[in-house]
Amino acid sequence: MIVWVQFAICLILIGVAGTRLALYADAIAEKTGMGGSWVGVVLLASVTSLPELATGISSVTVAGVPDIAVGDILGSCVFNLFILAILEMMIRSESIYRKASQGHILSSGFGIILIGIIGLGIILSAGEGKVAVGHVGVYSFVLVGFYIFSMRTVFRFEKQLAKELTSQVPENYAHMTLRQTLLQYLGAALVVVVAGIWLPFIGAELAVQMQWNESFVGTLFVAFATSLPEMVVTIAAVRIQALDMAVGNVLGSNLFNTVIIAVDDLFYLPGPLLADVEQSHIVSALVAIVMTGVVVVSLFYRTRRMRHVVSWSGLTLIALYILNAYTQYQ
Repeated sequence: MIVWVQFAICLILIGVAGTRLALYADAIAEKTGMGGSWVGVVLLASVTSLPELATGISSVTVAGVPDIAVGDILGSCVFNLFILAILEMMIRSESIYRKASQGHILSSGFGIILIGIIGLGIILSAGEGKVAVGHVGVYSFVLVGFYIFSMRTVFRFEKQLAKELTSQVPENYAHMTLRQTLLQYLGAALVVVVAGIWLPFIGAELAVQMQWNESFVGTLFVAFATSLPEMVVTIAAVRIQALDMAVGNVLGSNLFNTVIIAVDDLFYLPGPLLADVEQSHIVSALVAIVMTGVVVVSLFYRTRRMRHVVSWSGLTLIALYILNAYTQYQ
């Protein structure tokens, strides 16, 4: 029971602090004149992915559980896409794919490429001919380079839309100074980092106590905990009718998550990170790619809801999430 209580405490800390992080990031964006696109696609997505970053670094260093680090990243990508199915069931009026901007197809496409690079890295690192620079795999350099290119392209593509959205948003944080906002932002970030460092130890203990595989614990339980900020922020954005920011946060978080693999690889000193993890993570990578493909088709085709509940896209995302969880458990 103790380890489950600790896990629950981590969930609460990351959920609450992650929500505050998004709030203060939004305030910083307003006070510094940053556009709404920056908040949704880059800034909001990166701050809600802080738990994955902290968890990954501590997993490959002090905790020594690389499978939890990689499982957390790929599991978070799968869970983030599962959030879109939850949103579709929340919005009763119309399918989210008929209301969201088709510009999200661009970030979805980049997500497929980046997750595919991770999958290829796992496959190629399994052989004897590992290509690395020092202890860092070559795939990490490719991930970082392509992530920078994707962010630059997505930001340029949505720049005009960002200006329109920013001009319509009133000043919501007039009662807060920039200094206060920055201090509160740093405080919330500290809570997320501490909880993120604690999480892999709990995950490793869960694997021992429940006799579960570390990749399963990382893909399902740790990924759920570290994806709480994305879920809370995304649902909050929908409630204030900012659907494009909500979808952008989900897809942008997946983009940021992929480059965390490169950061983890840098901190993992024994050698290339993906060479020391189980091949079962390939399943999570493939499932995330297929789920993102479903989102691309749905956005392009403007998928309709079935019986005013959920579209075929939502049902497919739910089924794929369950399939991945079951496969990792097996």
